[in-house]
Amino acid sequence: MKKKLLSVLLATAMLAALFTGCSSKNAETETNSPAATTPAEETSTAEPTTEGEAITLKWAIWDKDITPYWTALKDAYEAANSNVTIELTDLGSTDYMTVLATELSGSGSDFDVVTIKDVPGYATLVSKNTLEPLDSYISEAGIDLSQYGGVDSQVRVNDSLYELPFRNDFWLIYYNKDIFDAAGISYPTNDMTFEEYDALARQVADPTFGSQVYGTHYHTWRSAVQLFGVLDGKHSILDGNYDFFKPYYEMILKEEDDQITRNYADLSAEGLHYSAAFSGGDVAMMNMGSWFISTLIANIKSGEYDASLCGNWGLVKYPHAEGVEPGSTLGTITGLAVTSVSDQKQAAFDFVKWVSGEEGAKVMAETGNFPALMNSEISDIIAGLDGFPADEASKEALSVSNLYLEAPYAENVSQINDILDTYHKSIMNREVTVDEGIAKMNEEVGKVLGK
Repeated sequence: MKKKLLSVLLATAMLAALFTGCSSKNAETETNSPAATTPAEETSTAEPTTEGEAITLKWAIWDKDITPYWTALKDAYEAANSNVTIELTDLGSTDYMTVLATELSGSGSDFDVVTIKDVPGYATLVSKNTLEPLDSYISEAGIDLSQYGGVDSQVRVNDSLYELPFRNDFWLIYYNKDIFDAAGISYPTNDMTFEEYDALARQVADPTFGSQVYGTHYHTWRSAVQLFGVLDGKHSILDGNYDFFKPYYEMILKEEDDQITRNYADLSAEGLHYSAAFSGGDVAMMNMGSWFISTLIANIKSGEYDASLCGNWGLVKYPHAEGVEPGSTLGTITGLAVTSVSDQKQAAFDFVKWVSGEEGAKVMAETGNFPALMNSEISDIIAGLDGFPADEASKEALSVSNLYLEAPYAENVSQINDILDTYHKSIMNREVTVDEGIAKMNEEVGKVLGK
């Protein structure tokens, strides 16, 4: 299920003058569907291009006041389409998809466009027949879906597509250059196998009490461990057999035993956040999503993070299994959909097309966020952002070759997530062995899948 991206230099558009950092959802949940950061100066100079009958489109969003791209997209689209008014309706970020499902199930719903925050919520909306199939609109508009790197195929339902992505976040390796320099060890590279990554973490680690350095760090989310296994393009969390998780659990538990990484049980008990771990200056490498870039830069600039501990940092691509193409990584998307009850579906789709296209991508970049689509103009915006590492390897790390969704579409994806979460915790807390935990995953998910 190999999905090709067109050199998706998505990540650092999130970096421009970001004062609020990544959203609380990214910081504290597995979903990793970031809200937004503080906007950079708006540079759009679009001229009105559309005239005609006045149209008002009602758009469901969350966190309007702290998410600048909502208003920026609205303003830019209205500037280019003088007859259209976009009405933003903030449903809040807490249980957004549940609230949205309730709204759309009611007879009084009048949303034309809705934002899709996560795949489980998307599955619910599709099952309730509240979203309009977009295939005919996409075909008529001549949209090239390959520009989204194939993620469209991972959210198709019965071969139909009900959303277009406009935002994307993906996982990288962050590293502390000062730690490597002090140890006299070469920096990680953009082409590391998992064996090379593990060896490098062991080489740079120092277990000496009082001056301890951890070679790597894993947050308590299961995605930080399990989803190493899907980077070969042959597996996903929907498989029902999770034997492919085993080598990654064994690698990380052995790293814990050898004090190469912090202990999961301690992290859970202490509630240590990944940002605090990396900014503390004793972590050499850490796998984390691109949303952390903004927080890191903003907090170093503000002085919240001690620059002497973490100010000299870099990025490289995710490690990969032997024989897998470098640049294979995990991602999450945020999409837009047209509601089935809208009485102006074509106008709604035109807006969705614009937001998820090149113009919308430029606005996303100008507000310091990750567009789902990238081109050379947006690449130039990214390359010039202040605070991003100047080394070529860090820039190259943003070029993704294969993007796999953390949670592809399935009607029962929420149940599967819950089961995998439960036994991930059991394995990492040493309550069961790796083999026992994976056997329970296979058994319980097998029941859900009817196997």
